[in-house]
Amino acid sequence: MLFSWSCGGFMRADDGLEYNRDVRPILAEYCFACHGPDSAARKADLRLDQREAAIDFGAIVPGKPDESEVVARLFTDDADLVMPPRETKKSLSPAQKELLKRWVAAGAEYQPHWSFIPPERHEPPAVKNQAWVKNFIDQFVLAELEQHGLEPAAEAEPHALFRRIHLDITGLPPNPKDTAEFTADYAQRGDAALSAWIDRLMNSSAWGEHRARYWLDAARYGDTHGLHFDNYREMWPYRDWVIRAFNANQPFDRFVVEQIAGDLLPNPTLDQRIATGFQRCNITTNEGGTIDEENLANYAADRVQTFGWVFLGLTTNC
Repeated sequence: MLFSWSCGGFMRADDGLEYNRDVRPILAEYCFACHGPDSAARKADLRLDQREAAIDFGAIVPGKPDESEVVARLFTDDADLVMPPRETKKSLSPAQKELLKRWVAAGAEYQPHWSFIPPERHEPPAVKNQAWVKNFIDQFVLAELEQHGLEPAAEAEPHALFRRIHLDITGLPPNPKDTAEFTADYAQRGDAALSAWIDRLMNSSAWGEHRARYWLDAARYGDTHGLHFDNYREMWPYRDWVIRAFNANQPFDRFVVEQIAGDLLPNPTLDQRIATGFQRCNITTNEGGTIDEENLANYAADRVQTFGWVFLGLTTNC
């Protein structure tokens, strides 16, 4: 079901347009309600969410906007032909119309869902001010700045730099003592001091506590039932397992396997069984009048939905 749509081409257009970023949001807002995946609501048997369907219908002629019915319907002044229809009380801005016309002219390339596009490693671009570059990430940043005729900001003061590092790694501001110590160290050793302090902070328990917070949000962790009385429940062992996993730099494949099926591994450890607390982060209840079968169905739907969000980058709920 997940792969039933056709992805067509998915390269970025030559003029810099990108379907998922620039085009799809416009089509989704103005077109897909009548020309999208919902067969019951579809008008004229036209789908614009699939490249092949749009081309076969004649709505889009890649590279030829003047022969594309979609473009003609966007720009016409005929109230009976213009799209979206006047009764929807929706209309594209001139900039949006021109963007879609450019997209068709560039080949009308589509992209699959973002979570199905493998990441690509790009070579760092050439830059003029090579002396400013300290690592390959700087080259990407500087290339964009130079393209717009901008100069990099001045280097931050040591105390500001340390505050940023501390917030990024631990989620907390530094204390005055550590700030003074870093400032003195940075004055003596420069980037060597910076690297040493980064290692020191990443080896602290605060690193795992901070990173785990984002994962626990995605897993929908809570210390309460989340329903009715919303009273306390014992979920903290799973929370602590996630923190330990980050602090131990556990490989991601093990991190995933143990949360999904830790109790099914051969001779599972107590920690591996605790890891399956991921499967118990759904809303629960101990209210006396609940119906067991109804709760079981709700729990299953909740877990499928969360699994889709976290591991597939997809919505799987109704």
